Amino acid sequence: MDDIDRDLLALLQQDAVRTYAELGKEVGLSAGAAHERVRKLRASGVIRRTLVDVDPAAVDLDVLAFVTVDSVAWMGDSGPAFAAVPEIQEAHVIAGTASVLLKVRTTSTEAMQDVLRRIHAIDGVSSTQATIVLETFFERTIPTGGTAG
Repeated sequence: MDDIDRDLLALLQQDAVRTYAELGKEVGLSAGAAHERVRKLRASGVIRRTLVDVDPAAVDLDVLAFVTVDSVAWMGDSGPAFAAVPEIQEAHVIAGTASVLLKVRTTSTEAMQDVLRRIHAIDGVSSTQATIVLETFFERTIPTGGTAG
């Protein structure tokens, strides 16, 4: 991966629906060359998927919490159980006193309470601790080292 690839990644993270002509112009390539580079980035797994960044408040997902999960056993095989809870946006096995860190979005604190009940029902979970987010200053995309933007 070179600087042009990094610039393409930075541009696509800002706006993934740019045309190949626009991308090429930004990095000094033809549309066809930009398309081929993006195709190779997808084929190699650097670009895993293309997403739409939805404002959570616009779809009534106003409550964000980070939840740590304590367990009675290793939770490394529990990914599918956490993935089955649609309100969980991210799940990470972590080092430290807790076993798993979850990012959860819901419509209300009552809905968050329901999610916590469902998490407690997952085999091996002994307790949870939820930290409710009051305000988000920013969220970043993956740094690519590119100069675009």
